[in-house]
Amino acid sequence: MPDNSRSYKRRTIFIKQEFQFKFILKFCLLLVVGVIISTSLLFLLSQETLTSSFENSRLVIKNTGSAILPSVIVTNLITLGIICIAAIIVTLFISHRIAGPMYRFEKDLCKIEDGDLCTHINLRQKDQFSEMALALNDMTKGLHHKVSRVNNGLDEILSTLENDDKCKGCRQSLEDLKTVLQKEFSL
Repeated sequence: MPDNSRSYKRRTIFIKQEFQFKFILKFCLLLVVGVIISTSLLFLLSQETLTSSFENSRLVIKNTGSAILPSVIVTNLITLGIICIAAIIVTLFISHRIAGPMYRFEKDLCKIEDGDLCTHINLRQKDQFSEMALALNDMTKGLHHKVSRVNNGLDEILSTLENDDKCKGCRQSLEDLKTVLQKEFSL
């Protein structure tokens, strides 16, 4: 949901570092658990079979699980290392697509909370939550429109009461209300 007038490209990869670190850590732990389960299953399922091999010029017969376990462990550790590096890179970019919009929402919602109803949430085209950004922008635009209508209504009432000496108290209250409205909201 990019704004064509102002293209914006996020340059920081670690935006919400705690979220991204936990996301990557959980993904890598899932890979480690998968490797452990895979190795254990291979070892257990091959326990009842025999394998022959030559060790020191002798023919040795062992159960298959014991014979292949060292090779399986080394192979799985190498594979785990390569896959973890790839997973870190992929999850970093995926979490970046999530953490970036979350960071943008936090910053822009703080502006809206402070009364800046002209704030528009801009996300990159491929970021997640673009529908939510659109809904929040529509909400802010609706609030801006409603507060502007109240402000304009106060202007009309104040201009009507401008020369009426009977309603000086009402006029002062309405001017105070208009001042509060202008302090609270940036239109």
